[in-house]
Amino acid sequence: MTKQFSPFQHPTSTVGRQVVMLNGAYAGSIIGFRGPLISEMLRRGYEVHVTAPDLDAGVRAALRKIGAIPHDIALARTGTNPIDDIKYGLALFRIMREIRPTCVVGYTIKPNIWGSIAARFAGTKSISMVTGLGFAFIPGTDVKRSIVQWIIHRLYAFATAANHRVIFQNPDDIADFCAKGCLAKRQKAALVNGSGVDTDYFAQAPLPDTPIFLMIARFLVSKGTRDYANAAIRVLSERSDCRFRLAGFLDAGPDSISAEELEQWKHQGIEVIGRLDDVRPVVANASIYVLPSYREGTPRTVLEAMSMGRPIITTDVPGCRETVRDGVNGILIPDRDVDALAKAMHRLADSPTLRAQMGQVGRNVALEKYAIERVTAETLLHIGL
Repeated sequence: MTKQFSPFQHPTSTVGRQVVMLNGAYAGSIIGFRGPLISEMLRRGYEVHVTAPDLDAGVRAALRKIGAIPHDIALARTGTNPIDDIKYGLALFRIMREIRPTCVVGYTIKPNIWGSIAARFAGTKSISMVTGLGFAFIPGTDVKRSIVQWIIHRLYAFATAANHRVIFQNPDDIADFCAKGCLAKRQKAALVNGSGVDTDYFAQAPLPDTPIFLMIARFLVSKGTRDYANAAIRVLSERSDCRFRLAGFLDAGPDSISAEELEQWKHQGIEVIGRLDDVRPVVANASIYVLPSYREGTPRTVLEAMSMGRPIITTDVPGCRETVRDGVNGILIPDRDVDALAKAMHRLADSPTLRAQMGQVGRNVALEKYAIERVTAETLLHIGL
């Protein structure tokens, strides 16, 4: 009798070629966010193809160096034109027909939706990694926003109906995703502790003596960028011993901060660093990390700052609240509350001892809960590889 193998079997079997197709929306984050996952897939014997828009020579070279096969693919990451999105789905389908993947794995909204739909028509099993619900699930009063959100929810429902697993990074996202009708079969949901963090690469670093605050993010309202700037400007008007740094970039998202507003913040004392290829030096030069986001999956920058021994100020919202025990390794504040944020900034600015204590606990949490090896193994278990 011939032994039957699952398409999600471990690659030590001798049945044919095992191919994984990983779809992302932002080339700049592939190596940093998904490099360990890709490397472990390769180590286990899978052939890994990676698709993303605007793959520059550096990212292509980095993917090839670790053994993955890159595919540049057109995608309007923040656009709402349905024709462009359908073209993206068709392009994914054509690649699937060419490489015949064993399974298709997506992360972020458009790769999850259109990659899963394409895999459904290609007859290939698929997995969605919901790394955060973000704009599509943050309530707003704008009619256009509400319509776009409704469409996304319906598309997600169609896509996840074909998924083998839907992997989330916090329990609130599972509950809200199901409540909006985006996942009919809750038993498909799996939970991991974010994307993990390389605790050796993001090694603990000594804290500066002075209160230097840092935020790293795309410059979006929903990331809390404006709240950070407004609280920082208030604290700067009250004391001269603090510095406030903002690293990241202007994004084309629907709630993007304008270039004009960013320039105003610079004139009011915010040190805008811009986009960084390596965040470690700027984290090492900071004594407090701040992310007043309105919603996250699990914020990667918070994990990196924790791993480097920084106390955290973040919001008591899905994704962020999982990373901080209030008063232990940081401070939790309500979202959209500049007063509470400024108060938390004052509290940590006043006490180097408290900063050091919280930073050490954060480092321990990163080692015990978010270490990349543990999270990668759990993720691959849920994917079925």
